[in-house]
Amino acid sequence: MTYIVTDACIKCKYMDCVEVCPVDCFYEGENMLVIHPDECIDCGVCEPECPVEAIVPDTEDDPDGKWLQLNTEYSKTWPVITIMKEPPEDRGKYAEETGKLEKYFSPKPGSGDS
Repeated sequence: MTYIVTDACIKCKYMDCVEVCPVDCFYEGENMLVIHPDECIDCGVCEPECPVEAIVPDTEDDPDGKWLQLNTEYSKTWPVITIMKEPPEDRGKYAEETGKLEKYFSPKPGSGDS
């Protein structure tokens, strides 16, 4: 089992999770974070830190493997993020919205720790 970041992170991109991760397995995209599943040690400390509950075990909310695949793919190309930054100013507008992958997901990388 590994943890994955799901739809709720898109356009909210809270970064409380990166501060507590002991192995620095979070990677930053333009409008969401992902977890590198081969680096995640399944400790679970990041899960309760997410205010929008976007982090879940890969066995819980991913019956078709869509989110595990997305996390795997983008963690290979996006920069690592270990320092908490400010989330987007308009995050509250998207916090309760569902189906954000199809509407808002950006494959562009974020800036990482720089």
